[in-house]
Order: sequence, then structure tokens, then C-alpha cells
Amino acid sequence: MSDAQLPEPVAELLAAIADSLDLPLPSLDPADEVAHAGLLSDRAARVRNAALLILEDGHPIGRAAQWIREEADARPVTYTPWKRPETGEAAPC
Repeated sequence: MSDAQLPEPVAELLAAIADSLDLPLPSLDPADEVAHAGLLSDRAARVRNAALLILEDGHPIGRAAQWIREEADARPVTYTPWKRPETGEAAPC
């Protein structure tokens, strides 16, 4: 689809995937790094499951996007994000 817009359900699915995997960097504490890796792995597995349900079982794309968002909301960031020492601001993802 060169210049055409993506269908709305596909755009919503891609946005849900991007949002789900867009985690803040962890602090330098080893426990935060482990928590970040675990959360990213968990969310990636759920995104993969949603994609397989769409491709193999014909689940609705819009429902998959909603499910990805619900799963991400149910598993929030619980580790301490890294902050710039000079400003105290969070680093970009």
C-alpha cells in the first residue's frame, strides 16, 4: 500500500503493538534491568500470541488490538526508569 492509508483496524493494531513494547529504559540497578527484560519479554509474547490468533484463527484485528492494550495495562512498569543525571528527566524509550 504505497500512498494509501492503512485500514483503521490495522493501524490500531500496529499502534497497540508499538505502545505495548515502548517501555522506559531501566535504571542501572540490576533488579530493574531484570524487571525490564522480563516485562518486555512478557509483552512481546502476548503480542506474538495476538498475531497468531489473527493469522491462524481469524480473530478480529480490532479485538486483538484491544486485548494487547488490556494486557499491557494489566502489567504496568514496576521498575525504576533511568533518568538523566543532569536533569532528572526520564530517558526516551
